[in-house]
Amino acid sequence: MTYSLFEDVFTALPLATLISCSLPPTPERTKAILSSEGKKRFFVVHGGLFSKDNVTLNDIRQVQRFGKQPGTEGLMCEMLWTDPQTMPGRGPSKRGVGLGFGPDITRRFCELNGLTGILRSHEVRQDGYEIEHNGLCTTVFSAPNYCDQGGNKGAFVRISANGDREYRQFSASPHPPMRPMAYSNPGLFGLGGL
Repeated sequence: MTYSLFEDVFTALPLATLISCSLPPTPERTKAILSSEGKKRFFVVHGGLFSKDNVTLNDIRQVQRFGKQPGTEGLMCEMLWTDPQTMPGRGPSKRGVGLGFGPDITRRFCELNGLTGILRSHEVRQDGYEIEHNGLCTTVFSAPNYCDQGGNKGAFVRISANGDREYRQFSASPHPPMRPMAYSNPGLFGLGGL
C-alpha cells in the first residue's frame, strides 16, 4: 500500500520546469537566446534532449505523466536519461537507455523554444557543475562525494531576476562512519521487517 502511494506521488512530480526571468538581461558581449518577451528562460530537466528535432515546450506539456512509467523510448524517457556529448548530432547512450545529444541539437532546441539554456543534473561532475555546448547546456550535480566514493564537489546555481547565473560549489560534510551504500541494507537500524 505505502509503496503504491509513493509510486503514485512520483508519477505526479514534474518532468521538467521552465525558469522565466522577470527582468530583461543586462547587456552582454555575446547575444543570448531570449524569449519572445526579450527575457532569459532556462529549461530545467534531469537528463536532457530528444531523439527527434522540433520538440517544443508544448509537446513536453502534453506528455501524459500521471500514473505512467518512463519506458525505454519517447519524450519522458529522454528527459530523464539523455546526456550531452561533445560531438555534433546524436549518438548512442553510454547507459544503454536514452542517447547522447550534441551542441547543435542543444542550439536548435533553444532557438526553437526561446531558451537561454538548459540546466540538467543527471551526471557527476568533478567540480559540481560543467558548462557545455557553448554555454547552452549546464550540468549541475549537487551530491558531493557521490556514493561516498566520487571525490567530486557538489554545486547549485542561483539565477538572478535578469538571468545572470552564479554557480556555488561545496564539499561533502563528514558523516558517521558507515560503509558506502550501507543505508541500502534493509536490516539497517532494525527497519528490515517493515
